[in-house]
Amino acid sequence: MAKRLLVAVAFWALGGPVGLHHLYLGRDNHALLWMLTLGGFGFGWLWELWMLPGWVAQANHPLEKCYNDPPSFNPVRFLGQALVGIYFGLVALVGLSTLPGFYILALPLAVGLGVHLVSAVGNQTSDLQATLMAAFVTAPIFYGRAVAILPISLTTSVTAQRHRQYRATRATREKLSARLYRLGLAYLAFTTPLAYSAFYNTAATATYVASSIGTVLDWLSAFPSLTGILESVLLLPYHAWKMLGFSGGTFKDWEKVFVFVQSFQSERQRMAYKVLGIHDDATLEEINKSYRELVKLWHPDHNRHQMEEAEKRFIEVQAAYELLMEMRKHKAV
Repeated sequence: MAKRLLVAVAFWALGGPVGLHHLYLGRDNHALLWMLTLGGFGFGWLWELWMLPGWVAQANHPLEKCYNDPPSFNPVRFLGQALVGIYFGLVALVGLSTLPGFYILALPLAVGLGVHLVSAVGNQTSDLQATLMAAFVTAPIFYGRAVAILPISLTTSVTAQRHRQYRATRATREKLSARLYRLGLAYLAFTTPLAYSAFYNTAATATYVASSIGTVLDWLSAFPSLTGILESVLLLPYHAWKMLGFSGGTFKDWEKVFVFVQSFQSERQRMAYKVLGIHDDATLEEINKSYRELVKLWHPDHNRHQMEEAEKRFIEVQAAYELLMEMRKHKAV
């Protein structure tokens, strides 16, 4: 049966964040990805309205054969693989970290499956065995550290890209019931450990989430604007829960996570004032004056005898100034 653009748009509008339009178009891997990330955390769902006409045409006229040449490199797909790999790794850290051999078995498996899921979206796919092998080879190098998620995800993403290929066209289409059954099993496999940990080991889960958030914010500390946006997004559920008047033991445990995010933001602001050598209630003029003096003082061109130290201080001053300017901009709005 031919797919209609109007129907696809309706599914996109009504159930886009859970992938209903992808399910309608036969893009099951994309549907599963959207179910597990709520439409690419909302951003991917909004962007896809522009992609629907092409996907409808592709569903009505699929490729008759696989190309011998691999698909061209797509930086958006590569970034998606890396981010989803990190996301799957964080979820595994929350829900499965108590398992024996977690860092050499469960963690690389979760990251590898996340990367492969993105690589298998649309009419492309990759070599699952090679992707998982890269994850399992990388994992022991960073054994026991949560930061292992990042190198494992990057390694597996590179491997998946090296083995990218077009998906073979199936002669017959599966029944909807079989597709839903498979998607349901995959969804339960992803969410069950997380749900169990969140409800029955709430305090430990909140601790893991807080430490994971801290690691991510540390990675992004060089980009104050991006970090500020991420912090605002992370605090939205907390503000919503407070407005709705939720309380109780479970909420109090999870409240620690959001308190951590707020304290992290306050600590970064305090350090920014310290780097610029000014007091907490400094005026905009004082901030600008201190910034200009320190930039001139620590500019690498003026400190060739201590180049490494100067570059470090110069970057710290730049980051501190950008952070304070961004925070003042948000307050003004």
